[in-house]
Amino acid sequence: MDFTFSEDQLLFRDSVRDFLVNEVTPERIRGTWESDSGRDDGLWRQLAEMGLTGITVPEEHGGLGMNELDFVLLAQECGYVALPEPLVNTALVAVPVLTQLGGELAAEWLPQIAAGDTRVAVGCAENGLAEDAAQCGLLLWAEPQALYLLTPEQFEARHNASVDPSRKLYAIDIAEGVPPVATGEQAAALYQAVLDRGALGAAAQALGLAQRMIDLSVQYTSERQQFGKPIGTFQAVKHHMANVAVRLEYAKAPVTRAAYALAGDESRAAHAVSHAKLAACEAANLAAKNSIQVHGAMGYTWEVDLHIFMKKAWAMAGTFGDTGFHKQRVAEHIFADGAVLGAGTTF
Repeated sequence: MDFTFSEDQLLFRDSVRDFLVNEVTPERIRGTWESDSGRDDGLWRQLAEMGLTGITVPEEHGGLGMNELDFVLLAQECGYVALPEPLVNTALVAVPVLTQLGGELAAEWLPQIAAGDTRVAVGCAENGLAEDAAQCGLLLWAEPQALYLLTPEQFEARHNASVDPSRKLYAIDIAEGVPPVATGEQAAALYQAVLDRGALGAAAQALGLAQRMIDLSVQYTSERQQFGKPIGTFQAVKHHMANVAVRLEYAKAPVTRAAYALAGDESRAAHAVSHAKLAACEAANLAAKNSIQVHGAMGYTWEVDLHIFMKKAWAMAGTFGDTGFHKQRVAEHIFADGAVLGAGTTF
């Protein structure tokens, strides 16, 4: 398999990166913390105008018809700027699930999503919470034996605090008598899809967050001086950031591999997704730890931008399955393969 991205994919990523870095500034993110909705309608409209809300929507429904491999690079850029808007969950989770459901549901909602007219929130039983549920026009709620598509009048959203002020989390109470859109084996398969796709999105964002924390730390250590020299010239400081850079580089391939597995609808994609999330979130957590270390006491202050990305990295580590959940899935895959190999297969 070839994980090399095409020139078109890289050029698209670069154009999206330029837009996001210029528009999604730390100051703009802080502004959403104080707004009534916690979201920036103007920014969502800009994302729609660039075609990003419809990037994975099939062309017959007004989208670009691209896949997970096309979007995974963009998800990393969303992480790099700590994008508060639910673009990653929309493109990687909600749209593919609606496309799989097909029929009237897809025909009704996918054009609205592609045009940016409807925000979609995503939640699942593994999390127990849904991000942006009170700000959405449609909630995709997944349980192991039931999948729901809910409009605002069909559920009650109870706010829950998050370590990341940009994340608006809600517990969901579904109104009595609202029927699921899928049950049984179909719901179980879609629940797995929601979990895997959400985990891939979190992993890709974690890569971007780790890179941003490296960049912020390098900038700070180039400007901060001790003994007449930038502290970034000291070997102990260099080692902190070099360790993060190495961990980050080794996490990129598993994330791309997981996107490849989902794009190809591989039957055993789950372990690739879990490997990706573990590797990416470990890199982001190390980036947060070492970035605080090289910033010194400044790293803990509210005014320094580092905490925006650090807190989002911590949040990504626990969403769509925590570390224990994904380690268990990887272990089950390894032991299952070991049992087969032990039956007489040789390398």
